Amino acid sequence: MPAEPALVLALRPATRADLPAVLALLADEERVVDPAAVAVTEAYERAFAAIDADPRNEMLVLVEDADERVGGAVVGCLQVTYIPGLGQGGAERALIEAVRIRADRRGGGLGRILMERAIARVRARGCGLVQLTSNKQREQAHRFYAGLGFTRSHDGFKLRF
Repeated sequence: MPAEPALVLALRPATRADLPAVLALLADEERVVDPAAVAVTEAYERAFAAIDADPRNEMLVLVEDADERVGGAVVGCLQVTYIPGLGQGGAERALIEAVRIRADRRGGGLGRILMERAIARVRARGCGLVQLTSNKQREQAHRFYAGLGFTRSHDGFKLRF
């Protein structure tokens, strides 16, 4: 009996073809949303195009597939924004947001793989630190981030319009 092919996980920049899968991940954290059921509006198209064109922004996807460059089943995503600053000795900092693993794939280590690969990516870019925010009610996520070495250092504030 032939052996099963090894599962390949790749972290790569999202392409326009990944947009429905990313929006499905962002639509609902508690259940799997079919990417075919997601409405890709003009606003989402513009936002993705802006992220894609900006060298200080990346929408990254974690995909399962034998080809690491394109395609694959999107099982996770996050957005990284690189922020220049005078603190940290002039080094950029990376802000990670919109971290998601598909609901039916949680608990198997994919979140750790997603974050570790993203952290390695920003470290290789020369960033002096990685920061993120998480909703105060997401205690399980807070334990997850602490397990990755993140420490609570600030209170965050938002002003919505």
